[in-house]
Amino acid sequence: MNKHSVVSIILAAGASRRMGQPKQLLPYRGQTLLSYVIQCSLTASCSAVIVVLGANADEIEPSIERFPVKIIRNSDWSQGIGSSIRYGVEYTREQSFDFSNINGMIFLVCDQPLISTRVIEQLIGCYDKQNQSIIACCYNQTIGTPAFFDRSFYSELVKLKGDQGAKKIIQKYRDQVTTIRFPDGEIDLDTFAEYQQFVSESLHL
Repeated sequence: MNKHSVVSIILAAGASRRMGQPKQLLPYRGQTLLSYVIQCSLTASCSAVIVVLGANADEIEPSIERFPVKIIRNSDWSQGIGSSIRYGVEYTREQSFDFSNINGMIFLVCDQPLISTRVIEQLIGCYDKQNQSIIACCYNQTIGTPAFFDRSFYSELVKLKGDQGAKKIIQKYRDQVTTIRFPDGEIDLDTFAEYQQFVSESLHL
């Protein structure tokens, strides 16, 4: 089985308006939500980890400077998650790596607290074994992040705009998509009440 080179791109540029504070910095498992996702990516067999910041970047960046990751700032973050995907992919291709050696990219967000290294490894392992073009997680009758995209989708990914996100490409090329089960992916934290409830329930597990 051939091992492939995969880059993790963590999309963390949002303003967390519904949360009322930067969700990236919320305490979680002895660190922050963003730091936790970074640790999961670093522990997995990713070739490199890129973190895309935007809103509140001056406040967030110092909290992750200790990690061996590439931190980039999306000046267009207010345009939506599509712009962060574009920044991450363009950086991967043009500035940071020999793109010819990169097989694909995994996109993650920082508000799925039950993400794990195991899930990221499943995506990479599925690509190693099946060489599928797109591998996404399925939960709650939907398909979404974390999701892997083969490098052949570069031109499609950099065209994303607004809040479309990569799901638009998943839907367009549904016949090329393989899914892995990640039931806990349905848990995302958008409001402080959701965060408080999640933390409270986690303490009783």
